[in-house]
Amino acid sequence: MSRISLEALAALDSIDRRGSFAAAAAELHRATSSVSHTVQKLESRLGVPLFDRGGHRAVLTPAGRALLEEGRTLLAAAGALERRLQGLEQGWEREVVIAVDDILPLERVLPVVGEFLALGAPTHVHLQQEVLGGVWEALIAQRADVALVDVPAVAPPDIDHRPAVEVPFVFAVPPGHPLLREKQPLSAAALRAHRAIVVADSSRGTPLHPGAVSGMGTPADVLGVSTLQGKLSAQKAGLGVGFLPLPWAAPALAEGSLVALPVRAPKPSARLSVAWRSQQAGRAVGWFAQRLSRLSG
Repeated sequence: MSRISLEALAALDSIDRRGSFAAAAAELHRATSSVSHTVQKLESRLGVPLFDRGGHRAVLTPAGRALLEEGRTLLAAAGALERRLQGLEQGWEREVVIAVDDILPLERVLPVVGEFLALGAPTHVHLQQEVLGGVWEALIAQRADVALVDVPAVAPPDIDHRPAVEVPFVFAVPPGHPLLREKQPLSAAALRAHRAIVVADSSRGTPLHPGAVSGMGTPADVLGVSTLQGKLSAQKAGLGVGFLPLPWAAPALAEGSLVALPVRAPKPSARLSVAWRSQQAGRAVGWFAQRLSRLSG
């Protein structure tokens, strides 16, 4: 059994901050003799003096200072645990996992997470990025509690969902690419004549066909990557072409490292919804479901 109690550490902390045993006793709503006894008992158990009592102000000895510095970490952890347990009793989840489709940069979601953290709720938040069918699969397989996802036409009855944000696509090539000299808007045949950069579906079940992923039909030559960041980098490097979500492409278009080109068959915007299991929703899931449904605003 430990010789150091949280009660004793709290007494040391209060005495150090307040400067005297009497002031600490007032803060802790205890008698001065009780606080003094707690400290003396701790000193006896440890076999070292914790305070130099020679002056008017209670001053920690080197051993006392070392103990308090480590002890404050324990006090903070104990306080956090108490708040977390109280929060769980009030309906807050211990953890919420939010799966986000990679076509939406996390920068769009982080301000919402910041708002939640500012509430002081006892819930850990974990963000995970998935691609295409991987987002929906994470929710269905219960690897995620909330998802920003393109909801299938037929969703299970236990999944609630609300529209959240629309993400447009743009066809982009690097400066100097041969497609810049083609007749515009570009035909599907012109697009298929060039290597397509394709983001692989992160679904563990049945991934989508690369042609469906690219938005360019079935290109003869495909370079696969695992993230939108990889796709953006590959297209900027001139390794291939393809449609990019506008939030990803906008900085490159502004700086001139990519050029947007009109096409005869544009890729439709992705309509992401916030989805969650209504029957298992606690306070944190409910909060994110409501807030993320206003993401476009």
